[in-house]
Amino acid sequence: MLDDRRRVTVKEGMARLPGPLGARFVRVFEHGSLVAEIYAPLGNDPQTPHTRDEVYVVVQGTGFFLNGAKREPFGPGDFLFAAAGEVHRFEDFTDDLVVWILFYGPEGGEIHAPRHA
Repeated sequence: MLDDRRRVTVKEGMARLPGPLGARFVRVFEHGSLVAEIYAPLGNDPQTPHTRDEVYVVVQGTGFFLNGAKREPFGPGDFLFAAAGEVHRFEDFTDDLVVWILFYGPEGGEIHAPRHA
């Protein structure tokens, strides 16, 4: 699936799970610094901090997202951001949890720039 296509479906990604060595994520797209994966953890989320900024978009499932010191509920359609190096994981989530993961930018994350209105 890592080709020049510009459309990847959740169904296509899910068909490739589990990934190598039983992994609950699979890479489905790459372009420049962008890497897209499908992630469907079962039971627990063993993630450790990543070296790049990442975004999650919840496809299905509910639970709580621990992100640094914050723990917030999430559900389908939610957008969740985790900065490079930040402790984060899904907790107390339903068995049907599926999310898109988008890694992007340089190692170490992007520099925080002032927000413009």
